[in-house]
Amino acid sequence: MVLDYDIIVIGGGHAGCEAASAAARLGSRTLLLTMDMVKFAEMSCNPAVGGVAKGQIVREIDALGGQMGRITDLTTLQFRMLNRSKGAAMWSPRAQCDKRAFSAEWRRTLENTDNLYIWQDAAVELLFDREPEPGAEAAATAPERPSADGTPETPNPDTAASAAAAPSAAAGEGAGQPGRLRIRGVRSRMGVEFSCRAVVLTSGTFLGGLMHCGAAHAEGGRAGDAASHGITESLVAVGFETGRMKTGTPARLDARTIDFSRLEPQPGDEKPEKFSFSPETHPVSEQMPCYLVYTSPEVHAILRSGFDRSPLFNGTIHGIGPRYCPSIEDKLRTFADKEQHQLFLEPEGRTTNEYYLNGFSSSLPWEVQWEALHRIEGFEQLHIYRPGYAIEYDYFPPTQLLHTLETKRVAGLYFAGQVNGTTGYEEAAAQGLMAGINAHLKLAGREPLVLQRDEAYIGVLIDDLVTKGVDEPYRMFTSRAEYRILLRQDNADMRLTPKGYEIGLISEERYAHFLQKKSLVESLVAFARRQSVKASEIESYLKSLNSEPLTQGRKLYEVLMRNDVTFRGLKEVLPRLRRFMEEVAMTDEAMEEAEIQIKYKGYIEREKFIAEKLHRLENIRIPADFDFFSMNSLTIEARQKLSKIRPETIGRASRIPGVSPADINVLLVKFGR
Repeated sequence: MVLDYDIIVIGGGHAGCEAASAAARLGSRTLLLTMDMVKFAEMSCNPAVGGVAKGQIVREIDALGGQMGRITDLTTLQFRMLNRSKGAAMWSPRAQCDKRAFSAEWRRTLENTDNLYIWQDAAVELLFDREPEPGAEAAATAPERPSADGTPETPNPDTAASAAAAPSAAAGEGAGQPGRLRIRGVRSRMGVEFSCRAVVLTSGTFLGGLMHCGAAHAEGGRAGDAASHGITESLVAVGFETGRMKTGTPARLDARTIDFSRLEPQPGDEKPEKFSFSPETHPVSEQMPCYLVYTSPEVHAILRSGFDRSPLFNGTIHGIGPRYCPSIEDKLRTFADKEQHQLFLEPEGRTTNEYYLNGFSSSLPWEVQWEALHRIEGFEQLHIYRPGYAIEYDYFPPTQLLHTLETKRVAGLYFAGQVNGTTGYEEAAAQGLMAGINAHLKLAGREPLVLQRDEAYIGVLIDDLVTKGVDEPYRMFTSRAEYRILLRQDNADMRLTPKGYEIGLISEERYAHFLQKKSLVESLVAFARRQSVKASEIESYLKSLNSEPLTQGRKLYEVLMRNDVTFRGLKEVLPRLRRFMEEVAMTDEAMEEAEIQIKYKGYIEREKFIAEKLHRLENIRIPADFDFFSMNSLTIEARQKLSKIRPETIGRASRIPGVSPADINVLLVKFGR
């Protein structure tokens, strides 16, 4: 017996949950195959969402119709908008979440999603066949035709299926080539076979997962969960390249044994915001504090005493670790001259005594961790629920993917999350959402959704992975985005909600709410453009800001371009502005968006101009089967990189490491006519 679905999503982490939710809501009959239904979107490293650049990604996920922002709002313990002292392009929302409530809310969401089915089991084998040669699939799906006696005749489905599955002698490996492999199903550890037309692999840290704590090591995808075997072997057998990466997590601490009076509290924002643009969620009403703690030379000395037994330093761990989220032992080696490191003590939930120490991930022996932690001020009587550990796992270099996240080698097979060499819940969820969307769109015969670098951080993320590859776990930063003034967290809905509505993930009600906000923003900007302000009207307000007084009347728009001037402050001294806002029921969100558009107008227009110029390269396509080795005018490295990655456009080719501007000029001469 074989169970049949349109799309199978393997893995119940952040990527898997977003992929399954999106595909099912768009209309595909979807199966989510997970090893543990209790731990959907488990926050195994730290229960927090967002942060620098990551917060922008979550806002984009929400703007497209994904779930992460909404579920974060429902389970937030503390909210902070990071980098408020900097420009709007750097503002990044971050929320501390209730770990168990977050997973529970995801489970409630998934279990109540139409077209979505859940099976608790481990996937151990991917099943493939060959794509049919041109004409074979047409025969299998041919319309009814009259038989000799005039009655309609339909092709035999069994015969058609056999013809479609028949191996081709001319099978190729490249994307779009007839006869290449295609996915046809999944086999589970229990021996259940599922058939499908697409698979989204979101295996997290489970493929070949191996946990390390000092000299002790054990198989597992995370503490308490078994590793997964079979999928890597299935993929290597058909030609995929694989590698090993490493990540880690800190010790979990018992709050009853911490002296919080000796720690430095870190409260949330006085007026917290939220992630989702939907009116269905609200900012957190009761926030829990986090705390700052610090290491010391004594703590460092204890930690260094265990370096000879660290699997990170003695050769036991072979996987590549994240440079931008290092373990405590990595910090001590990299910053040997520092006498202290700042750490963050953060709660795991409202109803638990479990805390974790952000910044103290480690694979040192447990007794070294224990002794070092007890030397931190306020931790003298500390009890540890479990020590930190490192984990190695399999990944697949993402240059083996198309920009839709479909693999080049196997049609209908999509990769998302840590399997692509990324780190972070937000990066994983974004990939899962895009993979789920594109798997459905392909099955429906619709154009794929590929976001450009000037449209979304998600576009930057996927383009970096596919064109540049990874040599360490990839983490998003604002510095990776060349158009970060365009890609602000506040305008993610303006950029992406129309796309989410067009593909079908944004409801009519949600879209109407978006259009209302858009209208409010436009009306406020227009009001500021046409209204003049006399110097005497705002003299006292400008003086309170230590801002130069006006020498003559100015348009309100011009006044707002000053750094410290805000709509909120102006409406207190300009009755006609206040009346206008009351008449149109102006919201804080729309007011802030209008203000940012005005203050950053020059920068925004400049980035748009640059992006439009570079779009010319994105529109010049390179034939899928082009022989780069036939072009002797290209450097040898360029020929090798272009042949391996096979970029679809010259714009994408220009971002491949090793392809020089001179090489791009050669391609422009060849294809730019």
